[in-house]
Amino acid sequence: MKEIRGRIYGVAGPTVVVKGMEGPTMNTVCLVGKDGLLGEIIRIKDELVTLQVYEDTGGLSLNEEVVSHALPLSVKLGPGLLTNIFDGIQRPLRKIRELTGGFISKGVKTPALDLERVWGFEPLKKAGESVSPGDVLGVVQETARIALKIMVPPGVSGVIKEIKGDGVSGSEPVCVLEDGTGIDLYQDWPVRMPRPFQYKLPPEVPFKTGQRVFDTLLPVAEGGTAIVPGGFGTGKTVVEQTIAKYATCDIVIYVGCGERGNEMSEILTDFPELKDPSTNLPLSLRTVIVVNTSNMPVAAREASIFTGITIAEYYRDMGYSVALLADSISRWAEALREISSRLEEMPGEEGFPPYLATNLGGFYERSGRVKCLGDGERTGSITVISAVSPPGGDFSEPVTQASLRFAGSLWALDPDLAYRRHFPAVNWLASFSLYHSELSGWFRDEIAPDMMDLRGRLYSLLQRQTELKDIIQIIGVEALQESDRLTLEVANMARESFLKQSVFNESDAFNTYEKQYWMLKTIFSFMDAAASALKRGVFIETLLESPLRTRIIKMQNTPNEGYPKAAEELIAAIENEFSMIEEK
Repeated sequence: MKEIRGRIYGVAGPTVVVKGMEGPTMNTVCLVGKDGLLGEIIRIKDELVTLQVYEDTGGLSLNEEVVSHALPLSVKLGPGLLTNIFDGIQRPLRKIRELTGGFISKGVKTPALDLERVWGFEPLKKAGESVSPGDVLGVVQETARIALKIMVPPGVSGVIKEIKGDGVSGSEPVCVLEDGTGIDLYQDWPVRMPRPFQYKLPPEVPFKTGQRVFDTLLPVAEGGTAIVPGGFGTGKTVVEQTIAKYATCDIVIYVGCGERGNEMSEILTDFPELKDPSTNLPLSLRTVIVVNTSNMPVAAREASIFTGITIAEYYRDMGYSVALLADSISRWAEALREISSRLEEMPGEEGFPPYLATNLGGFYERSGRVKCLGDGERTGSITVISAVSPPGGDFSEPVTQASLRFAGSLWALDPDLAYRRHFPAVNWLASFSLYHSELSGWFRDEIAPDMMDLRGRLYSLLQRQTELKDIIQIIGVEALQESDRLTLEVANMARESFLKQSVFNESDAFNTYEKQYWMLKTIFSFMDAAASALKRGVFIETLLESPLRTRIIKMQNTPNEGYPKAAEELIAAIENEFSMIEEK
C-alpha cells in the first residue's frame, strides 16, 4: 500500500499543518502522531498540507510523523449496522466502551463492524450467471425486521464462478467472478461521494409521519427534505423522535450532531426500549444511530452527517425507504465555522464560511426517491428531516436561510405554542410545503377526491382566525358578526382536535390518512350545518352550546380503524340535531 510521510509543522485546535509530504491528495485520511490520530487532508498549499483531525489533538508535538495511504474517509457497509451506535467517523461506541470505558481514548482503533461474525446467507444467483453493479447476489437476515441485500458493488461486473450457499463472514468473499474478482459481504464507501443510482423519480408519494399537521397541512414527499427550525425548548428533538417511532419507513438513521451529552444519553437509553407500533418489535431493529456530542472533536461532528447519509444510501440502494433525522444542522455548521476560522479563511455572514450553502447543498441533494442500480424494479428513497437551532429563535440567521434553499417543507416551531403545551408546536402560518401540487394527485386517488379541498378550507379557516383575532383586539368579540364568531369557534375546534396531538395516547399518537380525512370531514360538517342554521335565524349561542362540539374534540382519541364509522355516525347526529333546532 502506498505510503506518504511527513512531519508536524504546526497545530491549531483540530487542524494540523504538515510539512514534507510528497504527492498528497485532497480529502484523504492520515494517521497523525505517535497515537495514530485519524485526520483528513483539507488544504494543500505549496509544501504545507493542512489536516482536520477527528480526535483530540492535545499532546501532539512538532516533528511527530504523519502517514497517509491516499485513501478517502470511508465507512464500512454491511450486516451489523442496524441496532449499532457509532460516532461521527463510524467508530462503534459500545465496543469502545468495553475497551476504554466511558470516554474515547485517543488513537483507539477498532473495526466499525464485526468482520469475524458468521451470517446466514441465502444466495439468489447461481454460478454461470452474469451480474452487473447493483444486482442482488443474496440476502442476509440482519434483524427480525430487515433482510439485508448483498449487492454487486458499483464498478464491478462479470460472470459468477463461485457463490457461497451458507454462513459467510467478512474474512472471505461471498462470491468470486470468473476474472478472479471477489465480492465481499462488506463494502467500503467514501462518505463525501454520493452512491450511484439509475435516475431520480418525481416526488409523487407522501412520507407518512402519522402527525396530522405534517401529513395534511405540511406534507413532505418520500425522498424529500424538511427542516424543523425552532428555539430552545420548542420540541425539535421530540418531533424527530416521534417521526422515528411512527413514520412508515423501513430504516431510520438518527444523527445526533453536536447536541448535549445528557440529551444524547436520553436518546441512547430510550431508543432500545421503544416499540415499533407496526410490528411491536424493538424500534432499534430498524435504526442506526450516529452520535457526536458537543464535547467530542468538531472535525468528527462535521463528518457525522455525511457518515449518516452514506449509510442511508446503502439501504436506499436495496430498495428501502429511509428516514435520515439530523439533529441539528446548526451544530454541524458551527463545526464548519470553527474549522474555517482555524484555516484563517475569509468569513462570511456571522462568521460562517462563504461555502456554507454549497456544503449544505451537497448534503441535502443526496436525498431523493430513485430507481436503484441492478436487476428488478427496485426503488428506494432517503427522506431528510433536519432540525435547525437558530440562536434566539431568529429564522433570518445564515444556517436557516441556507437550509431553506434546499428544503421542500418548512416546519417552523413556535415557542408560544410550546409553552402552551401544544404539540407539535408548529406555527402553521409561518410554515410551508412545496410538495403540495406534486402530491395532490395521490391524495385525490388514494384518500378521497375532496381531501385537498378540505386541506384548503382548513388553511383558509386558520388564516381567517388570525385576521379576526386582530379585529377582536380593537372591537371585542361581542361586536363580531355571528358568522365570524362561528369561524372562531370552529378554528378553535380544529386547533384542539386536529392540529394538537398527544404522543402519550396510543390512539392519538399515530393517525392514518383515512382518520385525518374523516376528522376534517367532521369538523367542516359541523361548520356547514351551523352556518346553515345561522341563516335560518338560530342564535349562535344555541349552536355553540351543543354537546356535539365537545364530542368532535374528544373523538381524536378514537382508534384509527374505528374512526371512519364513528365519524359517519357523528356527522349524521350533527345534521339531525341542527335540523331539529331549526324546526323549533
